[in-house]
Amino acid sequence: LTNGRVLEMNPDEAKFTTSVQSGRVLVDGLGVGDVGNIVLRDRQHLSQDGLIIIVILKQYKPELAIYVSIIAGVLILVFAIEKLTGIINLLQSISNKTNINSSFLKILLKITGITFITEFAVSICSDAGEKAIASKIEIGSKVIIITMSIPIITSLLELVLEILP
Repeated sequence: LTNGRVLEMNPDEAKFTTSVQSGRVLVDGLGVGDVGNIVLRDRQHLSQDGLIIIVILKQYKPELAIYVSIIAGVLILVFAIEKLTGIINLLQSISNKTNINSSFLKILLKITGITFITEFAVSICSDAGEKAIASKIEIGSKVIIITMSIPIITSLLELVLEILP
């Protein structure tokens, strides 16, 4: 499938027919309030078109729908990670100013990353009908998170013991 190729689908078949003129549309606007109404409208149309494609694929070619879901999930994850870099920089700055142990901040950020990746993997497994694997991924990630949290929990318990008479 290439840009501009028209794919026609009906209950019996899917086939390429004609080609239309196409090109790339670059959408800018990484912050809040820096895009116009036209860009927002285009984004809304793109999201609706993507949803329609997924629904049609699930109906006529369910084996392909999982790939579209994975691609959409990866794109959303990439956009979310771009937004998180600003938050990470802010947290690092606050950590430096308040004398918070930076290793704790790193642990918390890693745990946050694990939760995002886990949710993504669980959703993919659920979409593929593999609920048993999804539940195993959730359990495994919880064990990893608890294990990673031990230094923070230990430090908190030590602090509580210092405060108590």
